[in-house]
Amino acid sequence: LYGSGKTQIKSGVGFFDHMLEALGKHSLMDLEIHCKGDTHIDNHHSVEDCGIALGEALHTILYPLAGVERFGNGSVVMDEACVECDMDLSNRAYLVFDTSACELKGKVGEFDVELVEEFFKALCFNANISAHIVVKRGKNLHHIVEAMFKAFALSFRRAISPNERVGTPSTKGVL
Repeated sequence: LYGSGKTQIKSGVGFFDHMLEALGKHSLMDLEIHCKGDTHIDNHHSVEDCGIALGEALHTILYPLAGVERFGNGSVVMDEACVECDMDLSNRAYLVFDTSACELKGKVGEFDVELVEEFFKALCFNANISAHIVVKRGKNLHHIVEAMFKAFALSFRRAISPNERVGTPSTKGVL
């Protein structure tokens, strides 16, 4: 969780590997993800399963949450694209995935961009993270998707920032 951003990624989906590498690099998590999926059919299950596995691993590491900021946010600009991510390590799953500022349809290489939402849904719902990923602007699908992964990573890195003064970051005493 508190690494240096080293990654070893082999999902079988080229562009997705690039996005997971960006997630590791900018969250400063060390990630090792290997997936052998049914990519001869399509990439859906591989992308979703990577989100599920990563989410389950994060849930195990994070909770019960204590000594961290809990809330994080970040905006990432990639040329014409800008994406914002705000999150709460609430131990309650939720995802707002707002792409109304652009048309998020099509492919980057062989990667269907509709799978980005599937990945973040699987990750958030298995890690019990509440996240809002909002595209503020953008036209280039590569830039938009990469900004999403980097904004999520930055927001997450800020949410897990150690802060012992916080104790359990909840008025209820537990997360």
